[in-house]
Amino acid sequence: MKYDPFVLPFISGMAFVLIVVIGKWTIWFKGLPFSDKKKFLNGLFSRKFIYASREVVSESMLHRKVFRSNFWLGYMHMSLAFGWFLLIVAGNLETRWYSHGTINPPWYPIFFEFFVHDLKELPYRRFFVFAMDFLLLFVLSGLFIAIYKRYRSGFVGMKKTTRQKTIDKLALTSLWMIFPLRLLAESFNAGLYDTGGFLTNTLGHYFARFLPLELLRYPAWLAYSIALGTFFVSMPFTRYMHILTEIFLIFLRRFGIREKQAHSTFTDVELNACSRCGICIDKCQLSSDLEINNIQPAYFLRDLRDRKPDLFKTETCLICGRCNTSCPVGIENTNIRLNERSIHQFFSANAYEYIGKQEVKNGKVAFFAGCMGHLNPLTIKAMLTLFEKAGVEFTFVDENGSICCGRPLKLSGNFMAAGNLVAKNKDLIRESKAEILVTTCPICYKMFRDDYRLDIPVYHHSEYLLKLVEENKLDPGFSPSTVVFHDPCDLGRGSGIYEQPRRLIARSYSLVEADHKKKDSLCCGGSLGITALSGENRKTLTEATIASLTLNHPEIIATACPLCKKTFAGQADVRVADIAELLLEAVDHKPADHKATSVAMHKPADCLEEVEI
Repeated sequence: MKYDPFVLPFISGMAFVLIVVIGKWTIWFKGLPFSDKKKFLNGLFSRKFIYASREVVSESMLHRKVFRSNFWLGYMHMSLAFGWFLLIVAGNLETRWYSHGTINPPWYPIFFEFFVHDLKELPYRRFFVFAMDFLLLFVLSGLFIAIYKRYRSGFVGMKKTTRQKTIDKLALTSLWMIFPLRLLAESFNAGLYDTGGFLTNTLGHYFARFLPLELLRYPAWLAYSIALGTFFVSMPFTRYMHILTEIFLIFLRRFGIREKQAHSTFTDVELNACSRCGICIDKCQLSSDLEINNIQPAYFLRDLRDRKPDLFKTETCLICGRCNTSCPVGIENTNIRLNERSIHQFFSANAYEYIGKQEVKNGKVAFFAGCMGHLNPLTIKAMLTLFEKAGVEFTFVDENGSICCGRPLKLSGNFMAAGNLVAKNKDLIRESKAEILVTTCPICYKMFRDDYRLDIPVYHHSEYLLKLVEENKLDPGFSPSTVVFHDPCDLGRGSGIYEQPRRLIARSYSLVEADHKKKDSLCCGGSLGITALSGENRKTLTEATIASLTLNHPEIIATACPLCKKTFAGQADVRVADIAELLLEAVDHKPADHKATSVAMHKPADCLEEVEI
């Protein structure tokens, strides 16, 4: 016998979820631009397919990224995903061995022990009964952690867990019931027919002492089938849709398909791939420092998926990128948020056309200070002096009037107005006939690198100054002063530049590290990506970041961003300086004796020359 009516809930649920998932995948694929469809089809017959398949195993099943950041969280996800997969594989192998290679209906491996009461004909019986019990115990261990995490999230190192909708709670409850019910059903079976292994046989014989197993056996298998069916039916309407969508997303991403400058069906794939694991909530400074716990990607993406966008969630974000680097699925949270902001543009396409033509001198190196750079004249002065000392033939393209690079407009979703400024700056840079563009602002650097599509190399000044030092065009001395470097959001997480500033500082100073560094670096609090944040809240963020930077008691906080420098300078109790200023002091072989100079003596000097925001 290979069929009984109790399997109908499972069959119905499985058929439903397969139809829905295949339908969604088809709609998403059809909605992609022709160029993306071509990339996808080409990717199917290339090495990218192998790389994508490998990533499915390492991330969708083994959850390698989650393991790296949190062992218990990684183990929980891995045991549930990979453990369940192994149960299915082992179950299919078991039934194939038992039926001598016969193709069985899909429900047969799931409910094998209900139909078969004598396993003497099963080859390698001892191996299979042990393996099935071991894998079930493996999954149950992860399930126990998941249940405990829901009520005591600190156990797995998380401060917050995501709030659930009613349909999510239904899916979650059914998922939690699947494996305990399977354990009971197989244990009742083992108690009656001795078909189990070390786990189910032990439990079965124990239950047989005081329970009517013959009466309970069928209801247990039926409950197991209902739990499976309920989970499958609810899956497409809940966060658990990510289980199957993430696989599709991995292949799309590996084939070179990315979020465009407008929502598309690729956006829908990303929205459905979000598991709402809650990692982004803990990583968000608005949550950890300001107790704003309802705007993180877990909720922002959920609302978009439900076609209920929330303007407050859309606008309330630092755009610092901490959620991007921590997301185990690799969802482009920032780009999706910017595309959503672009729906509410406040500037027209012809904004800023009134800006007249700028004059620029020729030079091999074009130096662009940018809006924030002009608020930090000490940094500009240091850069110009270093250029001269290194014998660099340069032109200061925005010396007599800066045109914004356009990134603040892009961060607010005003893409068309930003494009107007991009066009004007591109003309300015081309007229300079420069072979290299250098900027001290990470905000400008990211915009020039990612959006301008210039035909010349773009350097952040931390890269270019290190290049000059390594080419022996600058010869810095050494100071024993201790310096901590703050990784600006757009330079570090946004552009992947972490080592160059540290190598430059270490040539002339004793480098110490912050509590949060590199990918885990904190935003300075002066973010241009958020306007709906009070001055008091910004101050709280800045204080938290300074506390992280000064954990090892440095004498100087080094920045590579004029916005960060300006933000820190008003609150830090130690000197704040740009790396260009520090390098110039070292090149002059006159490093300041910061131990002998009080903080009070530094601040007035900065205030006299720097322009307040």
